[in-house]
Amino acid sequence: MSDYKLGVVTSTITLIINIILAMIKTVIGIISGSKAMLADGIHTMSDVVSTIIVLIGLKISSKEADSDHQYGHEKFESVFAKLLSIFLVLTGSYIGYEAFKSLSQGNIVKPKFMALVAAVVSIIVKEIMYRYTMRAAKKTNSISMEADAWHHRSDALSSLGTFIGILGARLGFTILDPIAGIIVSILIIKVGIDIYIKSIRELVDESASTKTINDIKSVVYSIEGVRGIKSLKTRIFGNKIYVDLEIYVASNITVREGHDISEDVHDVVEDKVEKVKHCMVHIEPYDSLWYNLYKEGQRYNMEG
Repeated sequence: MSDYKLGVVTSTITLIINIILAMIKTVIGIISGSKAMLADGIHTMSDVVSTIIVLIGLKISSKEADSDHQYGHEKFESVFAKLLSIFLVLTGSYIGYEAFKSLSQGNIVKPKFMALVAAVVSIIVKEIMYRYTMRAAKKTNSISMEADAWHHRSDALSSLGTFIGILGARLGFTILDPIAGIIVSILIIKVGIDIYIKSIRELVDESASTKTINDIKSVVYSIEGVRGIKSLKTRIFGNKIYVDLEIYVASNITVREGHDISEDVHDVVEDKVEKVKHCMVHIEPYDSLWYNLYKEGQRYNMEG
């Protein structure tokens, strides 16, 4: 199954479950008189919206390159991840506001037992959805699916807070309901901020990790005919990596031989290094190595 199909199947399944779960929690929240459960139901409704955003992002980011987007559409997924992160922050802020309002106004009632059962069911279901979506996100290297997975986890945490609050209210400690809501809202906002920062890094052409760069160097030096690496630049493009390489080859070989070496480097980097979408290779004559080192030393002495 392709990454796109896996993402669509995963998101569609979680979308259907969220719609059912949101309806159940909202209805029970109204019937049981539990404001915490009602807020939890609204939070799950936000999951429905976030999953729809993920589906749209996956559809657009999986499109092939065209005349307007010659490097592909992968960055669109980071754009949608930003939207999701903002949605998480807004959701967390709303839950925190409602909890604080209930705490300050003292408008807290003892909820019915059905609300407690609904909270337990929600915790179990949402944790399963988190693990299921996160596994798919890692397989597809999808930041928007990762954000959606954390949205499921935030809902599980929200349901946990709801459970504690409802249980406390039924035992006479009604203040636990809004306090738990405020704590959960802070956790949700933190996840949203983390996802936002990660999506920003993918949009500003941040370089690949040190491990990835070392992996690239390792496979390049494994190619026969490569005498050294003059320059190695990487940039993250959505969930992919672009590589620009300048390598040294012997100066006495033919143009065809130099071209073949560069093709070997190109192919092995794209095949062996995870996430690399494209590798551009430029060759330099090996004899110029010492000249370049000399010029670099001169520049260093002048600046010093």
